[in-house]
Parts: sequence; C-alpha cells; structure tokens
Amino acid sequence: MTIRAALLALSATLALAGPALAQATNAQAANKLEGTCERLVIAGQDHSAKCRGTLVNTVTRNRTSFDFSSDDGRSLSFSGNGNPQERTEESDALQPINLVIPGETTGEGVAQGPLVAVGACRFGVPSGGKTTITCEANAAKGRYEAVFVTDAKTAPGGPSN
Repeated sequence: MTIRAALLALSATLALAGPALAQATNAQAANKLEGTCERLVIAGQDHSAKCRGTLVNTVTRNRTSFDFSSDDGRSLSFSGNGNPQERTEESDALQPINLVIPGETTGEGVAQGPLVAVGACRFGVPSGGKTTITCEANAAKGRYEAVFVTDAKTAPGGPSN
C-alpha cells in the first residue's frame, strides 16, 4: 500500500473530510481529526498543555502535511513529499518529513517560516480502535515533535458516520 493509499484509507475509514475543508485548503484530500494532542514541541519548547484536540491532514499534489495547533496561537505543520514511504509494520506507514512550518498568531497577523527539516510522521490505518499519529523532526531552530491520538470520532463540522 502506498503512503497516498494509506492516507486515503485513513480518511475513508475515519470519514472526517468535508468538501468545504478540502476547498479551503486547496487540497486534493483534507481530514480534520478529533482526538487528544498528547505532545507538541516547537523549536525545543513544550506547548503540550495548550495543544488543541484537532489535527488537520492534507494531501496536495505530491505533498502531505500534518498540522497541529495550540490555544495560545501557535501552529506546527510537518510536511513531506507523499511519494517516498516506508512500512514500519503491516499496518503502519512512515511519511518522511523535509519541512516544518512553525507559526504564531500575533497582533500583526500570522507569522510562519518554513524550515528545512529531517524527520518523519508515523501513523497506522485505523482498524476499529485508536490511531496514533507521531511526528518528529530536527531543523536549524531545534527539535519539533507532536503526538496525536484519535478514536475515529467526527470532528465538529465534519460529516456524520
């Protein structure tokens, strides 16, 4: 199974992508997942306590991203080319990451700065239970990490099962 197929299986199984979200992000596929953000580290600073219980996964052309956000206006996107992949187990996929995009909302707007990074996101195709998405990367400004657990609940604004 290719990484794109695994991502599409993830979205189909969770049934969380809405047409409005895909159009808003200009993505071929967009998933808004509801769950628990267990860890959020941006440039070595722990923001886990304020991490939101939603995660957005998008697939646009040949790029895949996992986007995390916090209640204090911070965001973090892990982005990689969707074609190269590895399998870590029969049901797990490993998405290589080559960019992290930290962001911060200020009084002057949103400041984002893409950084070249080396890392990966691991996720399993849901099969009747919880799915964990774990992203880790190193960049010039430090270490970036996020762990998100979803139990396949529809996010607010998403379609019902």
